[in-house]
Amino acid sequence: MLDNLLSFDSLVRGWIILAIFTLILLIFVRAPYGRHQRPGWGPAIPARIGWFVMELPSLIIFPIFWLRLSNSDSQPDQAVIILSTLWLAHYFHRTVIWPMRAEIHNKTMPISIAVFAFTFNCVNASINGFALFVLNFYPSDWVLSFPFLIGSFLFVFGFLVNVSSDNKLFKLRKNDDREYGIPNGGLYRWVTCPNYLGEILEWIGWAIACWSLAGVSFAIWVIANLAPRARSNHQWYHEKFRDYPKDRKILVPFIW
Repeated sequence: MLDNLLSFDSLVRGWIILAIFTLILLIFVRAPYGRHQRPGWGPAIPARIGWFVMELPSLIIFPIFWLRLSNSDSQPDQAVIILSTLWLAHYFHRTVIWPMRAEIHNKTMPISIAVFAFTFNCVNASINGFALFVLNFYPSDWVLSFPFLIGSFLFVFGFLVNVSSDNKLFKLRKNDDREYGIPNGGLYRWVTCPNYLGEILEWIGWAIACWSLAGVSFAIWVIANLAPRARSNHQWYHEKFRDYPKDRKILVPFIW
């Protein structure tokens, strides 16, 4: 068991190193989907299908781990049940609800991006599922611990920020003939990408509540992906709209 734990720990550390390299890459290369999509990344598929397929592993792998644990001699404790519920709530929204609500019915996505994201979600969900359901090291009173309470609160708060910010984008596009407009209200008063800020807060909260290296690795990956994209979106808004608010920050209110 100790050898398996050390091997898993080494895997997660390697996963974190890969996230750091990805961050450096994305500082210089804009991921070619959404408003930044451009030729040269291979054939494309409908964006709605792409989003559903690439997020699906995270919605499937956790229940597999849960069933595996339920069929063994041990049962998931309260902390594991709550944490896995938070995970599944996020990914049900991300996999099913978001693609259906987003105005992407006439958009496409490079297959290469969908494949990269699908692979990431397979690995990431497996790492976090293994840490949560197989290692399962939480004491019985972990749900009352400071890290669990603060982390869970931060996750829910971030989820609400993410969803409410996305809702403003959806309403903006439905009420405007243009494909894109300047979002306002809520945290958009201060930052360009509050939806990304909300998702980052979610997974920082997850890392705190889980109190595991696997959780930390996911938070690092989310920052590595969304921080450069938030900067790209910020630059894009300034290039496309001359009246874009000059004092609006990129991702963190009043700071960056």
